Amino acid sequence: MATVTENSQTLVCQINGADVEVQFPADDELTLLDVLRDYLGITSPKNGCQPQAQCGCCTILMDDKPVLSCAIKPAKAAGKTITTLEGLDEEHRQQIADSFVRCGGVQCGFCIPGMAMRGVGLCDKNPEPSREEIATALKPHLCRCTGYAQIVDSIEQYAKLRRGESLPDPTAEELSGKVGTNLPRYTGHDAVLGDRKFIDDMTVPDMLYGAVRLTDHPRAKVLSIDASCALALPGVHRVVTAADVPGDPLVGLIAKDWPVFVGIDDVTRCTGDVIAGVVADNQRLARRAAELIDIQYEVLEPVTSPRAALEPDAPRVHPHLESNLLSKSSLKRGDVEERFRESAFVIEDSYITQRIEHLFLEPEACLVIPLDENTPPDWSNQRPVEKGLFVYTQGQGVYDDQRQIASVLGIDPERVQVELVSNGGAFGGKEDMSIQAQTALMAWLVGRPVKMTLTRPESFRIHPKRHPIELDYKIGCDSEGHILAVKARIIGDKGAYASVGAKVLERAGGHCTGPYRVPAIDMESLAVYTNNPPCGAMRGFGANQAAFAIEGLLDRLAEKVGIDAYDMRDRNILEPGEAFATGQILDKPFGLRKTLEAVREIYKSAPYAGIACGIKNVGIGNGMPDIGRAALTVEDEGTIHIRTGFTEMGQGLFTLCIQFAVEATGLPPEYFTVSTDTTLKLNCGQTTASRATVLAGNSIAAAGASLKNVLDSGKTLSQLVGQVFQGEWICDYTSKLGYDVDKPGGPKTHLTYGFATQVAILDDEGRLTKMVAAHDVGRVLNPVQLDGQMYGSLHMGIGYALTEDFQSEGGVIQAKKMNDCGVLRSHQMPEMELMYVEEPDPECPFGARGVGEIGLVPTAPAIAGALYKYDGIVRRSLPMSDSPAALAITKPQVARNGLPK
Repeated sequence: MATVTENSQTLVCQINGADVEVQFPADDELTLLDVLRDYLGITSPKNGCQPQAQCGCCTILMDDKPVLSCAIKPAKAAGKTITTLEGLDEEHRQQIADSFVRCGGVQCGFCIPGMAMRGVGLCDKNPEPSREEIATALKPHLCRCTGYAQIVDSIEQYAKLRRGESLPDPTAEELSGKVGTNLPRYTGHDAVLGDRKFIDDMTVPDMLYGAVRLTDHPRAKVLSIDASCALALPGVHRVVTAADVPGDPLVGLIAKDWPVFVGIDDVTRCTGDVIAGVVADNQRLARRAAELIDIQYEVLEPVTSPRAALEPDAPRVHPHLESNLLSKSSLKRGDVEERFRESAFVIEDSYITQRIEHLFLEPEACLVIPLDENTPPDWSNQRPVEKGLFVYTQGQGVYDDQRQIASVLGIDPERVQVELVSNGGAFGGKEDMSIQAQTALMAWLVGRPVKMTLTRPESFRIHPKRHPIELDYKIGCDSEGHILAVKARIIGDKGAYASVGAKVLERAGGHCTGPYRVPAIDMESLAVYTNNPPCGAMRGFGANQAAFAIEGLLDRLAEKVGIDAYDMRDRNILEPGEAFATGQILDKPFGLRKTLEAVREIYKSAPYAGIACGIKNVGIGNGMPDIGRAALTVEDEGTIHIRTGFTEMGQGLFTLCIQFAVEATGLPPEYFTVSTDTTLKLNCGQTTASRATVLAGNSIAAAGASLKNVLDSGKTLSQLVGQVFQGEWICDYTSKLGYDVDKPGGPKTHLTYGFATQVAILDDEGRLTKMVAAHDVGRVLNPVQLDGQMYGSLHMGIGYALTEDFQSEGGVIQAKKMNDCGVLRSHQMPEMELMYVEEPDPECPFGARGVGEIGLVPTAPAIAGALYKYDGIVRRSLPMSDSPAALAITKPQVARNGLPK
């Protein structure tokens, strides 16, 4: 039964086996998901896109049928029977959780409760589903982490358990938790069942809610801000603007150029700029009030082309700067023009890559709690002497968040405590702060806890994207196919704010030749401000844009030489002792050639196959230190708390931290817990470029060795309670790009690299049927987690190649919904085959280099190569949306000849 009065609604139904009568405000915007989460405290269904019903995170069972609760009005649930993961009997909860954890079907975990619920509903109706039936059932769901393969495995395994089969008991080796074993994902069971809290699941006493009002124009002068209508709404506590910022109004990871709020007489630079924030009793009220703020503008013409932005008369995106050029990276080695004259074949061409949305499934959120002398100890490790803040963040660098929030408030960083709440995916998109500073300021001003969560459209507008890049190349080789010279001119659309764009374009330039031997190089790479959405870090970090160009050119040179694409790479790939593009001599063991040889027969035997090799740096490098810090705190005789400055965002870092600690101390894995916070001084920068695996591993090894020495001396853990064992490992011996290229031994621009070869295979209708990925990972640390990282990388790479685009016209984002981003779903994925080469790197923990970044560097060019072999068309821009492979996904009724099947 559902009843509605003027001010309230009442829903009567059965939820998780209990009769429920719940009353809530009469609000047309309320959904069943809101009722479950906000009024009943049932948080396993997640809000990834409400009310779009396009991510599947909110899936529940209604009368035993899976439905998307974010698209259902509460009245539709009247008299129904509703089941969420909380309502399953304990046997089924254990079965679904065990299946996902053992099969590797959970990474960040945000989308997985919805997937698990879908699996339960499917197996209720079909006790023995096929893999194709499972993939089809998952059509309503998106996952950005897993590539779906292990999710299908997990539901298939769950069906077997329901039919009476059992999982094999873990082996003694698996239970040991040592490096190389499948130690189950840390808090994996809680993540599957929706019991592990994300920030939007959290509530604290006396909490208020925040919302932001974004600009209406990408470039406009703000003339006035009238918040009177918003403040007139009952339950609105405060409206916050730039005038309320007590400290530095600008934030930024490298350059401080991003305003927390754009104030009166300031000019907006992109549609993600925040004009005002509202604090109110509930989230819907805060958002409604934010819409009522009246802002008057003088609208200005935006600068949206990076080439136009470089013109002398172009309007300045940042008026205090002399130009719109953020950075220029250059590299010269050898005599390029002489080498071109020696070349038997020369190609000049241009390539273009697109802007991409990260589409992590968890929208940005932050919760901030004011601290004072009355603060409960649960929120503070020691009672503050001065007023401070406790911040729950989902960012990729808690110490950067601490530093920037303190700067905005004008207080000492020690007065800001920050704790990571492991986030629901990031892929680089949560390196820059999104709403942490605004939420902190709101809590600071009202003196009460404030939580703010972005809607999906707000997330689209605020966080940085993958850079669209234009690449002009000239490449020459001799008559036998040996590359002699590369000249590259690269321009990246930085968007409105610096973020880490200078480093992305530096990385694209430094990787401009791919993993190939090139004696002469002339490279220039520019990052240019525009009024488009800001661009920053995203998986691959510039290397994949460069790979698309250089690999495509190699395919065309091979044709001129008269050899195939495999042999072209075979003649040019880097060997130990040779110089990478930056001049760095690769003097450590690596398995690039082994990855190439691993796929030789697969490539050679397929009629329509493309091949591409990849290289991607590990760590920041280029003259910046890579620092790893960790601490082991003995909390009791059976509990050791691992703290690190790096972020767990689905890649499995916390699980690896335990495995590193097990190896270092000899203690069993159940002794260890893991977190990331600013309690101790463990600042080690952002979690990016596979840094966390390498740097956390080395620093935990150092801390663990200290603890083991004490234990070996005869002390017991009970005698060490309260003691902290810190470890540090620093690589501070890298060179800036372009420096020392001619000195003996060359520069060392990066700590190490990942290496890969991938093959894309098409069928006789041009459809992508299989991806084969061979990667040198140094050392396999956790096989199930490694597979998950690779499947997810391939999923992202295939979408990058064929379907994903995040267009902006006149500085305005065109995507309104998640489906507009072109991310692939489970039934659209090809077969994926993974191969691993292990050539340990002596500077890395147990030799492991990490795989998160390199995973998709070769994917798009491999697919482009397969298409070129299929139809002979040179494709110079991404996505290749008009290709047979893409049309088979987006318009599956279209056959090779363009006629309906």
